[in-house]
Amino acid sequence: MSKVQVIEGEIFTDYRGLISSLNDFDFEGVERFYFIHHPDADVVRGWHAHQFEKKWFYCVKGAFTIGLVKIDNWEHPSENLKAEIFRLSEAKSEIICVPEGYGNCIKAEEPGAVLLVFSGKRYEEALADSWRYDKDLWVDWERGEARRKNS
Repeated sequence: MSKVQVIEGEIFTDYRGLISSLNDFDFEGVERFYFIHHPDADVVRGWHAHQFEKKWFYCVKGAFTIGLVKIDNWEHPSENLKAEIFRLSEAKSEIICVPEGYGNCIKAEEPGAVLLVFSGKRYEEALADSWRYDKDLWVDWERGEARRKNS
């Protein structure tokens, strides 16, 4: 995987309830998973990047805006990088697949939202490959869109 991909899932509903599935998702490369619970929709979480770790994001509850950016220089990334913006919601079963070399930043769209994250590295490996940048780089979180820099 060399670029961000979105895998569409399915939602089936009948009198017994609802089933959300991702029948085309392959767990190859997944080493662990965790849940992020966002009690406050004003909090922006990120930027957090990994040179060697893949990530997969799936919304379990509520909705999220996720910014992704391919890092060009790990010590001093350009302020002019173009972020890709994705929106995930429990109402649509889909997973965002993020290759290594990307930074991510997330914001819940409603209180109590829950995001399931799969990781391609064990926890100790991820800690050794952890890069953090200011949340205000690359995305205007008030508008939920990529920042436009003057050329």
